[in-house]
Amino acid sequence: MDYMTLKLIHILSSTILFGTGLGTAFYMWRAQLSGDLSTFRIVAKNVVLADWIFTTPAVIIQPLTGIGMMYLAGFSWQQPWLFWSICLFILVGACWLPVVFIQIKVAKLLESDQPDLQRIKRLMFCWYSLGVPAFLGVIGIFYLMVSKAA
Repeated sequence: MDYMTLKLIHILSSTILFGTGLGTAFYMWRAQLSGDLSTFRIVAKNVVLADWIFTTPAVIIQPLTGIGMMYLAGFSWQQPWLFWSICLFILVGACWLPVVFIQIKVAKLLESDQPDLQRIKRLMFCWYSLGVPAFLGVIGIFYLMVSKAA
């Protein structure tokens, strides 16, 4: 595979990763804010599904295409912009993994006839708290990738 094809796949998967994350966060927040449990239940279930369909493949594709581009372009792991991009990707992943389990737990709790709303509220606080550094981390990666800044 040539460099430009890998770069296109890398950009498309990063767009899917960022867009899905931002979109699901918005809809989950709005559904919770609505106070309508049936809406929240449906949205939570769809957020889990969206993570499996869109986010998970993008998370796998990102490092594969990144490593391929590094190899083809002759980039070194020691370049600061690349090193910090990888560190931020690991940080984003460290935030994303617990978020996946939290949203699965929230979706399951919402399936109950009488969901524990206090527990859901606490879990969603953690979900949002992990989402903020992940969101900022992805923006940082975009900046480093575009500027190749130290």
